[in-house]
Amino acid sequence: MMMRKILAVFPLCALLLAAAPAARAQELLAEVRVSTENVTISDPTLVTQMQNDMQAFLNTRAWTTQPYRPEERIRLKLFVGITAIPTNGTYNATMRLISTRPVFGTGYDTNVISISDRSFNFNYSPQTPLDFSTNSFVSNLSSLLGYYAYLVIGLDRDTFAPLGGTPYYDLARNVVNYSANQTNTNEPDEGWRGTGSRERHFLLDNVTDPQLEAFRTGLYGYYRLGLDTFIEKPEESRAAVMTALTGVQKAAISRPSTLFARAFFDAKSDEIANIFRTSQDQQQKQQLVTMLTEVDPTNSAKYQTVLNR
Repeated sequence: MMMRKILAVFPLCALLLAAAPAARAQELLAEVRVSTENVTISDPTLVTQMQNDMQAFLNTRAWTTQPYRPEERIRLKLFVGITAIPTNGTYNATMRLISTRPVFGTGYDTNVISISDRSFNFNYSPQTPLDFSTNSFVSNLSSLLGYYAYLVIGLDRDTFAPLGGTPYYDLARNVVNYSANQTNTNEPDEGWRGTGSRERHFLLDNVTDPQLEAFRTGLYGYYRLGLDTFIEKPEESRAAVMTALTGVQKAAISRPSTLFARAFFDAKSDEIANIFRTSQDQQQKQQLVTMLTEVDPTNSAKYQTVLNR
């Protein structure tokens, strides 16, 4: 944890990523689960190897130039559901991703992001190792995993330093651009260039939009100034979280359709309610419930419970 705090001062070092050897760091500690409930695959070992290959791809590759101690690695879970097998070796799928971060001084891991990729396709053969390039398309599966790796690392860095994830969003943008423009394979994927509001490029546009910068600065305020100090200074921590959420609210109101707001509250609504439920400041609690009911009406029932204590 301390190393990540120190390294947060030097986010631009990540721009050297393209030259980083694979053994320099392993930033991710991913757990991948592949479900085949909706299809029939006669060889179960193929699913196991697919799962293991995806997990090894994320966990053994160096995504940055920064050293990470084992306890500092970013935990994430990927749930991949195979929905169809159009031809042998070609798969249609959905994915759910959840990344977490430890809270300083506790044994508690808190969600940073919870997002779904509702449709993607990829080719896979157990005989073909997954490979990846920061500058050119190799395969849709490696592009997809690389994109989410950079996104997760960027969000994690944003929680440790204001706008600390910028270099990693730039790298994710490279993946989006070359994947959207590739014409060399039979893996066209509208998630890279489609016009839908839940496409991959749309999520990245949200994260990097200057008008929505309050989301990213809110991550730093929420995690580093709020949760990381909660054990020692709970009242000050709640105030920091309130300030962060106020910024998130303003950004969400300015762009009501932003996907990042939905992903944030999907990950944090239960936790926010728990943070303020034990507060003795009734005015603060009422302010919180009023604010979040406006910006996140889907979870309004959870926020109302804050007033019951």
